Amino acid sequence: MLLRRFATASTSLPPTIRQLLSSLPPTGQAIEVQLSGWIKSVRRQKNVTFAVINDGSCASGLQAVLKSDATPHNLTNGASVRICGNLVQSMGRGQSYELQVEAVDILGECNPEAYPIQKQALPVEFLRDNAHLRARTDINAAMLRLRDSVLRMLHSYYEAQDFHYVHTPILTSNDCEGGGETFRVSPTSSVPPSKQSPDPSAQAEFFSQPAYLTVSSQLHLEALAASLSRVYTLSPCFRAERSQTNRHLAEFWMLEAEWAFINHVGDICDVVEESLKHVLQCRSEQALLWKDGDEAKLKSLEDASRPGIPWTRISYTDAVNELQNYHASSRVGFEFEPAWGKALQSEHERWVSERLVGGPVFVTDYPTSLKPFYMRANDDGQTVACFDLLVPSIGELVGGSLREERSSHLVEAIRRHGLKEEEYGWYVDLRKYGSAPHGGYGLGFERLISWMSGIENVRECIAMPRWAKRMLL
Repeated sequence: MLLRRFATASTSLPPTIRQLLSSLPPTGQAIEVQLSGWIKSVRRQKNVTFAVINDGSCASGLQAVLKSDATPHNLTNGASVRICGNLVQSMGRGQSYELQVEAVDILGECNPEAYPIQKQALPVEFLRDNAHLRARTDINAAMLRLRDSVLRMLHSYYEAQDFHYVHTPILTSNDCEGGGETFRVSPTSSVPPSKQSPDPSAQAEFFSQPAYLTVSSQLHLEALAASLSRVYTLSPCFRAERSQTNRHLAEFWMLEAEWAFINHVGDICDVVEESLKHVLQCRSEQALLWKDGDEAKLKSLEDASRPGIPWTRISYTDAVNELQNYHASSRVGFEFEPAWGKALQSEHERWVSERLVGGPVFVTDYPTSLKPFYMRANDDGQTVACFDLLVPSIGELVGGSLREERSSHLVEAIRRHGLKEEEYGWYVDLRKYGSAPHGGYGLGFERLISWMSGIENVRECIAMPRWAKRMLL
């Protein structure tokens, strides 16, 4: 019996629907099973009732067939159930197997008239307002499974490259990017002032100094890479920017990697490209997520995943020249005129990746004034050894650089950016004791999911989205 075979492998949990369907013997004989899940749809006929049960482990679910006189009246869409029966080959269309039900227990009723998640397509804003329920929709559940699959593949890639997975602080005393888009953290209860503290401003601080939610784990990763050589993490990051674009969230997840003994920014690009091509082989939820998607975008994604075809690399200077040529020759042009020394706007990034290159492109060597203080200065005195990876439909997906390992250059950069040297003393200290050339990058996880799924807005690429003026749960 199949249940017994699973029990020998694991005694803690019964098999999921996905496990059952992927482990069926080829003989086609009936198998006695017990399943738990939620009813996704019910179709009642005169002598028989068809119900689809799904436990979230896969997209397909399983059709259950019940005799009409044995169908509970409260077997409705959304109800949670436990079903016992025989898993047999299906005679109908649309599924290979079906469950001939012998007994069903309703574990949790669901009023079909009041249940917000109906079979018809639901507006995006409605689902955002019901974020606690939207994971029950097919698309959102597929997105969550895709996040899980992508994370597993990233872990496998880094493990193969002998990286160490580490945990970095969520609370920090500094703004890694120096952009001032941080969330300040303070206790909800007031702390009685200490009579012994001569500094009144320090009395209200829980940590005796201002604390913030992290915008990046990079600086802490650099400290760990100085010991373990190769480290990475996937952690939540927080940025208090009020942008309402489809690429921005106030709380998001960032994959960041740092490693020592690297001298060329192109070597970092190699790792980024190799890891992403590995991840792009994940097609587990593609059929559902791209069912009504843009075929041209899907083909572009598939082309990007092909091994042996390197992604394009172009310098910032050359990219700006191409943008300026197009802007000057086109009747429409860009909303923001491109110029050397100015940041590339979203319209510029997408034009470079979608029109100029037609695929992923690494843009390297940006002007020093456009990038954070920690990036290593190039010999030309005008640019830094960095890159942004731009991809179609998204724009910037990854940003990385060599880090400034020379103490004197780093101190000069901190001053030039108007930062307080005392706040970055520990970071400069890393350069005093066995400083090594090193670099790394950060990847926006929700943007990666958006690219792979065809879901245009990152607010639908995370379970509980937060953005300016919006935090429901």
